[in-house]
Amino acid sequence: MYGWTGNILVIDLTKKRFEIEKPHLDILNRYVGGKGFGGRYLRECANLAWDHPDMAFCIFTGPLTGSISPTSGRAHMVSKSPLTGLVGDSSVGGKLATRMKRAGWDGIVIKGKSKTPVGITIKDNLVEFKDATGLWGLDTQAIYKKIRPGRQSLMSIGPAAENGVLYSSIMVDQYFAAGRSGLGLCLAQKKIKFLLVDGTGHCKVKDPQKLKTAREDILRLTAASPALMGQFGFTCLGTGAVYDLMDNRRMMPTDNFCRTRFEPASKLNAAAYTKSYAPKKHGCLGCHILCKKIGTKNKASISMPEFETMSHFTALIGCMDTTLVVKANELCNHFGMDTISAASTLACRREITGLDYTFETLLSLLKDIAFGKGEGKRLGLGAKQYAKKMGQPQAAMAVKGMELPAYDPRGAYGMALGYALSTRGGCHLRAYPISHEIFRKPVATDRFSFSGKARIIKIAEDMNAIVDSLIACKFTFFAAGLEEYASIYEAVTGVETNAQDLLKKGERIYYNERIINALNGFTAKDDDLPVRFFMEPGSSGNNILIPPIDRNEFLDARKKYYGVRGLSTNGLPKKEKAISLGLLWNNL
Repeated sequence: MYGWTGNILVIDLTKKRFEIEKPHLDILNRYVGGKGFGGRYLRECANLAWDHPDMAFCIFTGPLTGSISPTSGRAHMVSKSPLTGLVGDSSVGGKLATRMKRAGWDGIVIKGKSKTPVGITIKDNLVEFKDATGLWGLDTQAIYKKIRPGRQSLMSIGPAAENGVLYSSIMVDQYFAAGRSGLGLCLAQKKIKFLLVDGTGHCKVKDPQKLKTAREDILRLTAASPALMGQFGFTCLGTGAVYDLMDNRRMMPTDNFCRTRFEPASKLNAAAYTKSYAPKKHGCLGCHILCKKIGTKNKASISMPEFETMSHFTALIGCMDTTLVVKANELCNHFGMDTISAASTLACRREITGLDYTFETLLSLLKDIAFGKGEGKRLGLGAKQYAKKMGQPQAAMAVKGMELPAYDPRGAYGMALGYALSTRGGCHLRAYPISHEIFRKPVATDRFSFSGKARIIKIAEDMNAIVDSLIACKFTFFAAGLEEYASIYEAVTGVETNAQDLLKKGERIYYNERIINALNGFTAKDDDLPVRFFMEPGSSGNNILIPPIDRNEFLDARKKYYGVRGLSTNGLPKKEKAISLGLLWNNL
């Protein structure tokens, strides 16, 4: 077997034992890895509540992991989201996936629940359960300093997960967050404080020379991409490079999405952080883009905020202090909670209460959220539940319970459709239409039109599903395409394939997620946007008009999407479509 190890570690926490599943090559090729395999195991317990002991928590590598394939060092985590009740998943960087693969595991599936806090250590095929009672309550930075993982990969949760924050995250290798879906709370429910992995093996590749050639093709393409490798691209400025672009396009969410322009933005961009913190390049193991930035202040290493964090902790909540953004980002990482959801929930509170934030009040609220104190307990439920409890549900800028990231949909209609249809809620990464509407890659589309967007969104969802299964980084696809990665896949695994084959696998993986969500009661009524975007304009100016989204045009585009995706008029999966994709069928 090439690419895959053929071994999946299945852990029963209740009984403190494990077994090894060895899927046939046909199954491996069908679900590929990452998101695909995570969805396969989640489907088996789709009707269970997120906190049921038998709910699976999955961590998967991909067949390209551990090889010289570009950007293949990410891991994918999957379970049911406590925040939304939907498929909950997160792609995370660091060295976790590579260490897992070299330990001999394609994936880890954890079921059951420990009576007391536990840590799981894995060294090749040796799996041990460690008492973590003394670590419960510590933040992720304290855990990292206490364990001192060295070459090993460490993932851990912080106080936010332990205290029930619905958008709690998981920190990997100190600087990488698995956020957005509340997966940290899934681990806390099972009483897992940390997972420590190391491996000494190597991954077998079918055709090393073909892999080397395909790799060189991708490296050449990325080298020629200004968005990735240019002076103002991700490799130099990190994802914060997008900040000025959103400001220029007048689609920076401001004052809880009431406006789309933040006047002080030009002084709060990536260059401002570069000047203050002199960040250095960092990234996932084996990556050549290195979009993560680690700064220095008073001789201490500080993780620089990503674009979403930069935007939401300034424009969205009305703050103008980059030092505060860095500190808020640091606290969220240490406490283990998603920065997008945290900032968005605080923006919702600001709109409802009319109270602005100072440096002290903002950080104090973040601490209260993480430790479930006072008002923080309510804010830890996320914007949707917070706004509902405050009697103003319209103030929650969320889709299916997940807070929206830093792209205002009135400035990009593909993004509007992508938000509404995403299988994990308000997420920009399911289809990432920003690539063609703003970056103009691979081809430019009119950002103020729904024309053709239904089919574009569907194809992009399928593509990103297979990208998250191979696994590769989505940023690479600003330059390369599935054609290049089909060559990589074939070289690594020996399985003959092409771009269309990969896209079909992505369609199967994505349709499986629609089935899981439908089994949990989600229909077309949930594939929608907050009413604000249809009623209120954005901040027009500089010859750019940002009107409200036309409701009828949006509904027509959604209807067309249902047609091309093979869903009913109510957004539900169809039996014949599921069977044609080789998926099991449940009566809905």
